[in-house]
Amino acid sequence: MYDPKGNGKEKTVEAVTFTEVEPPPALCGIVHRFLELKTNCALPEDYRFHALPDACTYIVFDQLDRRIAGVSKLRATSEEFNLGRSFHFVNIRFLPGVWQGGLDLIDYGLVDKPYTGELPLAPVNQALAQDAFAGGIAHLIKLVEGLIDKGIVAPNPVTQKIFQHLDDIHTVADMAEISNLSARQLQRTLKRTTGFAPHDFLKVLRLQQTLNGKDIWSYADQSHFIHSFRKATGYTPGKYARKFDV
Repeated sequence: MYDPKGNGKEKTVEAVTFTEVEPPPALCGIVHRFLELKTNCALPEDYRFHALPDACTYIVFDQLDRRIAGVSKLRATSEEFNLGRSFHFVNIRFLPGVWQGGLDLIDYGLVDKPYTGELPLAPVNQALAQDAFAGGIAHLIKLVEGLIDKGIVAPNPVTQKIFQHLDDIHTVADMAEISNLSARQLQRTLKRTTGFAPHDFLKVLRLQQTLNGKDIWSYADQSHFIHSFRKATGYTPGKYARKFDV
């Protein structure tokens, strides 16, 4: 199954904590992880967070400014964000393709402004501040259950089939065949539910498989792999491994 690695945490910054919690079984087809990223004390210099392309959609809560929340995702390349010297974020990482609320509601990149939409993100952000992260998971679960009831998130049978057969997918044609869709149907479905064209979606899946230590994608040669990794992340695989902990 698809197990995305969403971030690169600098190895040398011990005062930054990154925590992942698995969802309850009932939400496993919707949510990949609940996440917390925070500083344990003020850092001596600004912290740059490396966000990897993972095709997931996120709901982001800023616990230091509880007005700020939103729905975001990345493009097919990674991005680095300057989070400053003190920060505390709680996120929901949804599996690719489950967001049904419209891609027009999603910002690309980091959410950095007060939320003014219709989702109950502001009260959830306030509720999260009353508990430690482990205790706040119940608020996140309740939010996701409400989104399911409203049809804003739902299991995606196309991406589920793709994830179940990752080892057998090497081309976009393989992806279409496994999904029982024509190339045009696959294009429309993935663009609507993930925001990615099939070719870009496959690039993201390839990158994620290498981050999981499984180079099953048969890059033409090592130089091709290094070029593809560098294009997606801005680093060679060796430099990335030395700088970041994934």
